[in-house]
Amino acid sequence: MLSTLVRHTGSLIAAGAHDTWLWNGSRVRLVDGTTVTLPDTVANQATYPQQSSQKPGLGFPICRIVAVTCLSTGAVLNAAMGNFKGKGGCEQALLRTLLDTFEPGDMMLGDAFFGTYFLLAELQSRHVNALFEQHGARKRSTDFSKGKKLGSRDHLITLIKPKMRPHWMTVEQYSAMPASLVIRELEVSGKTLITTLTCPVSVPKEALKALYKSRWQVELDIRNIKTTLGMETLSCKTPQMGEKEMWVYLLAYNLIRLLMAQSALMADVLPRTLSFKHTLQLWLSWSGTRKQTDDRDAISSLLLLVAEQSVGNRPGRIEPRAIKRRPKPYPLLTKPRHEVREDIKKQGHPKKIK
Repeated sequence: MLSTLVRHTGSLIAAGAHDTWLWNGSRVRLVDGTTVTLPDTVANQATYPQQSSQKPGLGFPICRIVAVTCLSTGAVLNAAMGNFKGKGGCEQALLRTLLDTFEPGDMMLGDAFFGTYFLLAELQSRHVNALFEQHGARKRSTDFSKGKKLGSRDHLITLIKPKMRPHWMTVEQYSAMPASLVIRELEVSGKTLITTLTCPVSVPKEALKALYKSRWQVELDIRNIKTTLGMETLSCKTPQMGEKEMWVYLLAYNLIRLLMAQSALMADVLPRTLSFKHTLQLWLSWSGTRKQTDDRDAISSLLLLVAEQSVGNRPGRIEPRAIKRRPKPYPLLTKPRHEVREDIKKQGHPKKIK
């Protein structure tokens, strides 16, 4: 039920996008994955085991989440939850369960992890276009002197179907895959991109460059869900309730996006130009005043306030992945907690680190 509500609200928000939010006539869908941790319970560890590098009793169950979001509005259209490692736990496997979210003519936009032969073949069979960064291993062997040249460092290449059948694919599925694929490979701003849009006239190189820059929006969407809403660590003690908790977070996220979309329509601006955190703070403050929800004047005032705060346009922004304020100098827990308690009883607390 919760997953249906999330998909319904996401589709409702995305359907409200007018033509200026489309790219080359296509609806752009962003895909990306992330991880969240759960409480260290036996049930959670059995379904979402902690990382193998951690000793028993020292780690936390970890799961992977892959989401499909709308580029124009930021709404979550669908999501899947699975293991961090093991069969069916990679981003590719989870994305395959979400492919019915895409309709013919849609555009899938993702990072280098999704640029694989079988995903590209599946998308072409569904008439869904794609734009990914070239996978690192293939990027090292890219040679723009080969293939059909379309322009400067822009050409068509032919991919041959891998001879080894993946373990997740049946013999029938492998046999149904085409023997080869023709895709477009181009270099822009130091990045090598691949796409199923092969015509350089209808889709020039600069247009693909501008589109791929917008892929960063999905990173901001995930940050809003995990950090702004607080989904970095789930609180439920069983996998079933943990999955429900994830859908509740996504539903709350979509409802905030719905407010932003309504505000954008009223102010005649694009939803992506509005601040998610500003909208969330306004909603929490407004709902705390216990105003009647059917007071149209109050709701209109709220929507106008949402539109007052816009997000700055900072293309090519670069920030260091470091923090200025240092955390407290506590050592890491290297033994199970009950063993450390016994050591403290016998020897006392260790001396503080200066």
